[in-house]
Amino acid sequence: MKPRPLELDYLVAPRRPLWLGALVLGVALGVGAVLGMQYRDTQLELQRLEATAGMLGAERKPARAIPKERLDAEVKAAEAVVKSLTVPWASLIEALERASTKEVALLQLQPDAQNRTLRLTLEARSREAMFDYVRRLNASHTLGEAHLLTHQVQADDPQRRIQFSIQAVLRDSP
Repeated sequence: MKPRPLELDYLVAPRRPLWLGALVLGVALGVGAVLGMQYRDTQLELQRLEATAGMLGAERKPARAIPKERLDAEVKAAEAVVKSLTVPWASLIEALERASTKEVALLQLQPDAQNRTLRLTLEARSREAMFDYVRRLNASHTLGEAHLLTHQVQADDPQRRIQFSIQAVLRDSP
């Protein structure tokens, strides 16, 4: 068997024009850009409509009406907080420090902002120190009408200290 002779064609086939392919590519890119912008605009419009429908739709729960009693209770609680914040703490502490002596120790402080009163639990070494403390509180500009509520001699204490309670009225600040 004899090999077949090889036939080589050195002539190039005529080419199609290049500008036609570029034109088709340009048109395809333009159409793609326009479709992309329409898709984006449609998505934005859809989101806007869904948001509007969500606000107006039947799925939205109506606000529950609060009973008048509960509303009144919340108002009273808020007023109590406001009153407790209006207690003149700085002048109150200053008045208690001015009235204090080495003979009397303050154990407990209970302000009542609603009634504008102050209840103090103290401990004194003697009856004279206890009465002197009440007089000093009455002389204060912040506290007034201080009076002794209870007193008790500590029998188990070797120094026989007196534990007592005082109630005073918070005066309005000048």
